Amino acid sequence: MRAYFIDIFSGVGSVLVGMKVTFSHLFTRSVTEQYPREKIEMFDRSRNRLHVDIEDCIGCYLCDKACPVDCIHIDTIKARPGEDLGLTEKNEKKKTFVFPKFDIDMAECCYCGLCVFPCPTECIYWISDYEFAEYDRSNLNYHFGNVTPEDARVRYEESEKLKIQKDKEIAAKKAAAGAEIPSQPKDDSTESAE
Repeated sequence: MRAYFIDIFSGVGSVLVGMKVTFSHLFTRSVTEQYPREKIEMFDRSRNRLHVDIEDCIGCYLCDKACPVDCIHIDTIKARPGEDLGLTEKNEKKKTFVFPKFDIDMAECCYCGLCVFPCPTECIYWISDYEFAEYDRSNLNYHFGNVTPEDARVRYEESEKLKIQKDKEIAAKKAAAGAEIPSQPKDDSTESAE
């Protein structure tokens, strides 16, 4: 009979120990965020979504080369001669490239951050936007290009014409240089040695 009461006493004691923990949480403030109305403040170095300040980009392709999953797609066109592209955010003259295509596919991104560190102008960086869930995967492809598709087509055609023109000029210079060099007589001693 004594063992019976000892078991009841130890059972009640273990319940009271557990309830002590439970009651201590009853009187503390809850830590639950009411998500749609209250948003969590993200840390400064959190990796949520990539953003590009295309005005500061110099077209070095370092971010594209550093990406292990190839989720960054860049296409550059050299600016027209004499074209003023404006100033960067640091009030420096922009480089001579325009970007018909600068896309980041966040569906492929592994959030490693390897593209952020090699950028010499720090134009690609993480932003605190973490609400970019989509029903369609193609909506996770973010476009940062600064040229319209029509303007890009015109610029491609102009750059191809300039390239063909330069190739013709180089070929003409080589032909003119080849015509100026007199033909040298062959050395018969090398042929007889064979």
